[in-house]
Amino acid sequence: MRLDLRSFAVSAILLLLIAVVGAVSLSSGKFSIPPADVLRALLGGGDENIRMVVTEWRLPRLLLACLLGSALGLSGAIFQSLTRNPLGSPDIIGFSAGSYTGALMVILLFSGGYYQTAGGALAGGIVTATCVYLLAYRRGVQGFRLIVIGIGMSAMLGAFNAWMIRQADLPIAMSAAIWGGGSLTGLSFEQVLPVLAMLVFITPILAALSRPLRQLELGDDAATTSGVNATRLRLLLMILGVALTALATAAAGPISFISLAAPQIARRITRTAGVALIPSALMGALLLAVADWVAQHAFGVQLPVGVMTVSIGGFYFLWLLIREARR
Repeated sequence: MRLDLRSFAVSAILLLLIAVVGAVSLSSGKFSIPPADVLRALLGGGDENIRMVVTEWRLPRLLLACLLGSALGLSGAIFQSLTRNPLGSPDIIGFSAGSYTGALMVILLFSGGYYQTAGGALAGGIVTATCVYLLAYRRGVQGFRLIVIGIGMSAMLGAFNAWMIRQADLPIAMSAAIWGGGSLTGLSFEQVLPVLAMLVFITPILAALSRPLRQLELGDDAATTSGVNATRLRLLLMILGVALTALATAAAGPISFISLAAPQIARRITRTAGVALIPSALMGALLLAVADWVAQHAFGVQLPVGVMTVSIGGFYFLWLLIREARR
């Protein structure tokens, strides 16, 4: 196992920043709690009311922000490596919209619960990824063609999602629209445990595939001559990336631009030749935790975290487009 010292140092700093943001998040709110009391509550002591606020209300939201941010960061790293393009993000090339479509169909047509919605999001993401892959396949899959077709698929699915919400009954449509904004409000440990279990299952597989993924970045021909089955590896990585995107969509709704920005920011900080998986995951966790704290406390009213990530990510996306056009 090769260890890059700069990536290791950056990952350690990101972990420290996540801990700091977590401490601030657990202390902040209408009921402000001193850090010492937060620590006592986490250890099972202190006042019962403080312990309830910290461990039952705020801690699950913080954990989900970190876990879902990690999932989105990993998903973005996978697709940006596969397409060899910083725009190759699941929320840009339609996979997030496909997961949202699958989840919406379960909610609006079958009134499904959490696990049914999660299954619908996964199925929608996989179907969308399959369609994009088949449409982009011409004696192999080129990253630019995949992105262009994915953008078109995302636009069509966005229109279809809006139509489904307009056709639904008003109470269901309102709840689906609120959920569609991407929100961590009201989530509990009931959502934390499945998300954690999926990440524990997927992360070791990605770690085992990280070296073949780097070989695939050199192109299909170079990867094949070094012993990598490029078609099979790309398909497996796409399934894992879609699963991570669907996991976040099912838990909190579509949260945009974390998977776009986190891998590129991590790459620039670590100065690696390709997209690094662990720094991307930690950067995604940090970005979503910060965005959720800002959405809760910066404007005097709680906003969906998806609104915050879209607002910030839009400027990043514009900068990235200008930079790529100049190159």
